[in-house]
Amino acid sequence: MSDGEIFYACQDGHYVLKFVGEVRLTLCSTIDKHLEQCLSNEAIKDTLIDLTETTNIDSTSLGLVAKLAIKCSERDMPKPTLVSTNPDITQILLAMGFDQVFLLLDFLPTSVKDLKQVPFVLESEDDVRKRIIHAHKVLIDLNEGNRSAFKDLVETLESCS
Repeated sequence: MSDGEIFYACQDGHYVLKFVGEVRLTLCSTIDKHLEQCLSNEAIKDTLIDLTETTNIDSTSLGLVAKLAIKCSERDMPKPTLVSTNPDITQILLAMGFDQVFLLLDFLPTSVKDLKQVPFVLESEDDVRKRIIHAHKVLIDLNEGNRSAFKDLVETLESCS
């Protein structure tokens, strides 16, 4: 199992986020805080998420990625582009309804240089639990299949507070 890493680049209003390796809930604070910071930048006019080097991504991370699409829509930005060349990951994205809120591509249309690694964020267990709950609520709102898949998890996590 390889630890996940997250890289980003932003130039002329174009924002790129690249996930590498196994992207799991241990990175949820890192992802969420970085995306909040990114979306507070009014200069950003479009986004691309590159999953071409992602070997695995969990539902918490997917919920945070879905949150990006929703925030872009709220800002009247174009649908974010999400690139996946891994058929297993693409299948998960489609099953969770990501094709409704993202432009899904199976190839990377550009090469990005000068990526900077997103600094790892360490938070309390309670803060991480709250981010996990929120990420899964975003997934639940995408479609009925997600609602039935994650309802019990959210209820269990909420009862732990």
